[in-house]
Amino acid sequence: MAKEQGTVLIAQNRKARHDYLIEDKYEAGLVLTGTEVKSLREGRASLAEAFVSIDRRGEMWLEGANIPEYLNGTWNNHAPKRKRKLLLHAQQIVKLSRQIEAKGYTIVPLSLYFKDGRAKAEIALARGKREFDMRQALREEQDKREALRAMRYKNMRSR
Repeated sequence: MAKEQGTVLIAQNRKARHDYLIEDKYEAGLVLTGTEVKSLREGRASLAEAFVSIDRRGEMWLEGANIPEYLNGTWNNHAPKRKRKLLLHAQQIVKLSRQIEAKGYTIVPLSLYFKDGRAKAEIALARGKREFDMRQALREEQDKREALRAMRYKNMRSR
Protein backbone atom coordinates (compact mmCIF):
# COMPACT_ATOMS: atom_id res chain seq x y z
CA MET A 1 0.00 0.00 0.00
CA ALA A 2 1.39 3.41 -0.98
CA LYS A 3 2.15 5.89 1.77
CA GLU A 4 0.13 9.12 1.76
CA GLN A 5 1.99 12.28 0.78
CA GLY A 6 1.28 15.94 1.50
CA THR A 7 -1.16 17.63 3.85
CA VAL A 8 -4.94 17.40 3.97
CA LEU A 9 -6.76 20.04 6.03
CA ILE A 10 -9.58 18.70 8.22
CA ALA A 11 -10.71 21.62 10.38
CA GLN A 12 -9.71 25.20 11.15
CA ASN A 13 -10.40 27.43 14.12
CA ARG A 14 -11.15 30.75 12.40
CA LYS A 15 -12.45 32.33 15.59
CA ALA A 16 -9.05 31.86 17.26
CA ARG A 17 -7.35 33.96 14.57
CA HIS A 18 -9.98 36.66 15.14
CA ASP A 19 -9.92 36.67 18.94
CA TYR A 20 -6.17 36.25 19.54
CA LEU A 21 -2.83 37.67 18.41
CA ILE A 22 -0.81 34.64 17.32
CA GLU A 23 2.78 34.77 18.57
CA ASP A 24 4.30 31.28 18.07
CA LYS A 25 3.03 28.24 16.15
CA TYR A 26 3.81 24.60 16.85
CA GLU A 27 2.93 21.34 15.14
CA ALA A 28 1.81 18.62 17.55
CA GLY A 29 0.93 15.00 16.97
CA LEU A 30 -2.39 13.63 18.24
CA VAL A 31 -3.05 10.39 20.11
CA LEU A 32 -6.27 9.05 18.58
CA THR A 33 -8.32 5.85 18.54
CA GLY A 34 -9.20 4.03 15.32
CA THR A 35 -12.74 5.37 15.03
CA GLU A 36 -11.50 8.94 15.59
CA VAL A 37 -9.09 8.61 12.67
CA LYS A 38 -11.84 7.24 10.43
CA SER A 39 -14.15 10.09 11.41
CA LEU A 40 -11.38 12.63 10.67
CA ARG A 41 -10.73 11.03 7.27
CA GLU A 42 -14.38 11.78 6.47
CA GLY A 43 -13.59 15.43 7.29
CA ARG A 44 -15.78 15.61 10.36
CA ALA A 45 -14.32 17.72 13.17
CA SER A 46 -14.79 21.06 14.91
CA LEU A 47 -12.34 23.19 16.89
CA ALA A 48 -14.82 25.95 17.74
CA GLU A 49 -14.75 25.44 21.52
CA ALA A 50 -11.37 23.71 21.77
CA PHE A 51 -8.49 24.71 24.03
CA VAL A 52 -5.13 23.29 25.11
CA SER A 53 -4.15 22.56 28.72
CA ILE A 54 -0.96 21.38 30.41
CA ASP A 55 -1.30 19.09 33.43
CA ARG A 56 1.03 18.70 36.43
CA ARG A 57 2.93 15.84 34.82
CA GLY A 58 3.93 18.05 31.88
CA GLU A 59 1.56 16.53 29.34
CA MET A 60 -0.45 18.63 26.87
CA TRP A 61 -4.10 17.88 26.20
CA LEU A 62 -6.52 19.05 23.52
CA GLU A 63 -9.88 19.56 25.22
CA GLY A 64 -13.28 20.51 23.83
CA ALA A 65 -12.49 19.48 20.25
CA ASN A 66 -15.50 17.76 18.71
CA ILE A 67 -14.75 14.70 16.59
CA PRO A 68 -18.17 13.11 16.00
CA GLU A 69 -18.66 9.38 16.38
CA TYR A 70 -17.79 7.27 13.35
CA LEU A 71 -21.07 6.39 11.64
CA ASN A 72 -20.08 2.79 10.90
CA GLY A 73 -18.51 2.25 14.33
CA THR A 74 -19.66 -0.42 16.75
CA TRP A 75 -20.10 -0.44 20.52
CA ASN A 76 -16.45 0.60 20.97
CA ASN A 77 -16.93 3.99 19.32
CA HIS A 78 -15.16 6.99 20.91
CA ALA A 79 -16.66 9.83 22.97
CA PRO A 80 -16.97 12.93 20.72
CA LYS A 81 -15.53 15.51 23.14
CA ARG A 82 -12.97 13.50 25.08
CA LYS A 83 -9.51 14.82 26.05
CA ARG A 84 -6.85 13.97 23.46
CA LYS A 85 -3.15 13.91 24.21
CA LEU A 86 -0.87 16.18 22.18
CA LEU A 87 2.64 15.02 21.36
CA LEU A 88 5.44 17.60 21.58
CA HIS A 89 9.07 17.55 22.69
CA ALA A 90 9.57 18.00 26.41
CA GLN A 91 11.54 21.23 25.91
CA GLN A 92 8.67 22.72 23.89
CA ILE A 93 6.14 21.84 26.59
CA VAL A 94 8.33 23.40 29.30
CA LYS A 95 8.81 26.54 27.20
CA LEU A 96 5.06 26.84 26.56
CA SER A 97 4.15 26.24 30.21
CA ARG A 98 6.50 29.06 31.27
CA GLN A 99 5.05 31.42 28.68
CA ILE A 100 1.39 30.81 29.56
CA GLU A 101 2.12 31.71 33.17
CA ALA A 102 2.57 35.28 31.91
CA LYS A 103 -0.60 37.34 32.05
CA GLY A 104 -2.82 37.22 28.99
CA TYR A 105 -1.19 34.26 27.20
CA THR A 106 -2.92 31.03 26.29
CA ILE A 107 -2.49 28.10 23.92
CA VAL A 108 -5.14 27.70 21.24
CA PRO A 109 -5.55 25.06 18.51
CA LEU A 110 -5.57 26.58 15.01
CA SER A 111 -6.15 23.58 12.77
CA LEU A 112 -6.32 19.80 12.43
CA TYR A 113 -4.80 18.12 9.40
CA PHE A 114 -3.19 14.96 8.08
CA LYS A 115 0.49 15.25 7.20
CA ASP A 116 1.88 12.25 5.34
CA GLY A 117 -0.95 10.12 6.74
CA ARG A 118 -0.54 11.17 10.38
CA ALA A 119 -2.99 13.36 12.29
CA LYS A 120 -1.47 16.65 13.41
CA ALA A 121 -2.72 19.73 15.25
CA GLU A 122 -1.36 23.22 14.72
CA ILE A 123 -1.33 24.98 18.08
CA ALA A 124 -0.28 28.52 18.87
CA LEU A 125 0.85 30.61 21.79
CA ALA A 126 -1.54 33.54 21.68
CA ARG A 127 -2.42 36.72 23.53
CA GLY A 128 -6.08 37.74 23.79
CA LYS A 129 -7.04 40.75 21.71
CA ARG A 130 -8.80 43.65 23.32
CA GLU A 131 -12.02 44.96 21.83
CA PHE A 132 -10.15 47.94 20.38
CA ASP A 133 -7.69 45.63 18.59
CA MET A 134 -10.52 43.57 17.10
CA ARG A 135 -12.29 46.67 15.80
CA GLN A 136 -9.05 47.97 14.31
CA ALA A 137 -8.35 44.63 12.58
CA LEU A 138 -11.87 44.59 11.11
CA ARG A 139 -11.43 48.17 9.91
CA GLU A 140 -8.11 47.31 8.21
CA GLU A 141 -9.66 44.29 6.45
CA GLN A 142 -12.57 46.42 5.24
CA ASP A 143 -10.20 49.14 3.97
CA LYS A 144 -8.15 46.54 2.09
CA ARG A 145 -11.30 45.11 0.51
CA GLU A 146 -12.49 48.55 -0.59
CA ALA A 147 -9.07 49.41 -2.08
CA LEU A 148 -9.02 46.17 -4.08
CA ARG A 149 -12.56 46.80 -5.27
CA ALA A 150 -11.65 50.34 -6.38
CA MET A 151 -8.54 49.12 -8.22
CA ARG A 152 -10.52 46.38 -9.96
CA TYR A 153 -13.18 48.90 -11.02
CA LYS A 154 -10.50 51.30 -12.29
CA ASN A 155 -8.82 48.53 -14.31
CA MET A 156 -12.15 47.50 -15.86
CA ARG A 157 -12.89 51.07 -16.98
CA SER A 158 -9.46 51.55 -18.57
CA ARG A 159 -9.95 48.65 -21.01
